[in-house]
Order: sequence, then structure tokens, then C-alpha cells
Amino acid sequence: MRRSHVTTVSLLAALVLAACTNAKDVLEPSAITPPATSTAASPATQGKAAGAVAAGTGPATTTVGGPATTATPLTPAQSAAILSKTRLQIAPIVGASVEAATPLTAELQTRARQRGITLAGSADQTATHVLKGYFSAMSEGKDTTVIYVWDIYDPAGNRLHRINGQQKAPSVDSGAGGADSWKTVSPATMKAIADQTIDQFASWLGGKAS
Repeated sequence: MRRSHVTTVSLLAALVLAACTNAKDVLEPSAITPPATSTAASPATQGKAAGAVAAGTGPATTTVGGPATTATPLTPAQSAAILSKTRLQIAPIVGASVEAATPLTAELQTRARQRGITLAGSADQTATHVLKGYFSAMSEGKDTTVIYVWDIYDPAGNRLHRINGQQKAPSVDSGAGGADSWKTVSPATMKAIADQTIDQFASWLGGKAS
């Protein structure tokens, strides 16, 4: 009986050793290296395949979805209809002097009417868009550059679009001696900015709608 027990223990020990040998084989790097005949593509092969596709020599690809479409340009009547529904409210100008902001605001109103855009008063609750302008002026030599940024908001206060640019023009001799750059800005410069602003606003409305 004792001999049978010893034989059983010996067999178990042999099985354990065999298991350890197998485990060692699995953990060897050679055991996890894919064989030479593996179907997995190597980095070099993948690079060649990508190059072939880029060159148009690879296999054809299937485009998901329907054919690409382009936006149809709006007709003059459609653009006019969009502008006629717009009620633009102009917020107080920030950064410009009163003397410079006066011709700017007047020209904004004139240009808006020319483009078929209705202006809303400051207390008007029917405005569809609010235009807020931020200005600065810099004089250099005989020229003055006016830098402007317009933010367009919806009635809820969400910013929808931004228009920015600059207008350089000869300085007006106001006797300020360079102390105040705004005193050297002519009304014509501010009117030109107003025209550009309304034109860009109208173009944005048309592009947004299409």
C-alpha cells in the first residue's frame, strides 16, 4: 500500500515538471513570434499598400453614402427674401470716439437700407441679429489705421459670426499732434468701414442660408 502511494506521488511530480516545461516554452519570445507564413502584413507591406492606394493603383474603395453634392447658389430673389426678414440691432460702438462713431453709425443705417436689411432699435424685441463693434486707431507717420472687430449675436446672446479687418487712410490734420489718433480719422474712412461691414454681413447671411 505504501509502495502504491509512492508511485502516485512520483507520477504527480512528473506531471508538474511537464507542465512547467510547457509554461516555459509559452513564455519564450520565440513562442509568441508569428511564423513566417503569417497573413499579418508587416509595417513595410502596409506602407506599400498605403502608397498604392494613394497613387490610385490599389484596390478600389467604396464610398459610403450618396454622391457628393454642392450647395446651389441662391438666386437674387432668394437672397433678397432672406435679407428682408433680417432685423439688425446695432449695439453701442466700443473703442471709437463719438466723433468717429457718428458717421460710422449713420452709414451703417444707410447701407443696411440699401441692402434691404431692417434696423431694429435698442429696445426692439424683434431683432434677429445684434451687431457689436470694437475699434482701435493707430497713427503712423501721415497715415492712420483703424482696426475693427464686429461680433454678430442672436437674440439669446450666442455669438454666431465675427467680421474683422482694418482700414488705412491718410490722417486728417486736426492739430492734435498725435495725442489722439481718433482725431485724425476722417468720416470717409468710417463710412468705408460701415459699407464693408454691412456687405460682409449680407454675404454671410446668404452663405449661411445656402
